[in-house]
Amino acid sequence: MTSRGTRRWIIPKGWPKRGKSPYDTAAKEAFEEAGVVGKVSRRPIGSYPYDKILETGDKASCRVDVFALRVTRQRKRWPEKLERQVRWYPPAEAARFVRDPHLRRIIRKFTKSTKLR
Repeated sequence: MTSRGTRRWIIPKGWPKRGKSPYDTAAKEAFEEAGVVGKVSRRPIGSYPYDKILETGDKASCRVDVFALRVTRQRKRWPEKLERQVRWYPPAEAARFVRDPHLRRIIRKFTKSTKLR
């Protein structure tokens, strides 16, 4: 999916929520941003540094934990559907569209470790 601002190809991510596990937060963000639901891994498959642009225009340096999600369906409607583009690619091909080298590396490593092509 694309980011709302720069339209770069990214993965869903969000801020940790009090009372929710990081993997449950990841699954919720995946639904809100891309309309997908499924089974999320409880352990991160990787992490990478990220500068989040805040509403004030300030930057917040973050560390993003990446959780795998086995998608079982994509809903017809979701909260940010009109704000982003969503496209489906084979994992190895998807990595080529991602600009961030850290995230690209995580996708490629995951693709190889799970035999996804």
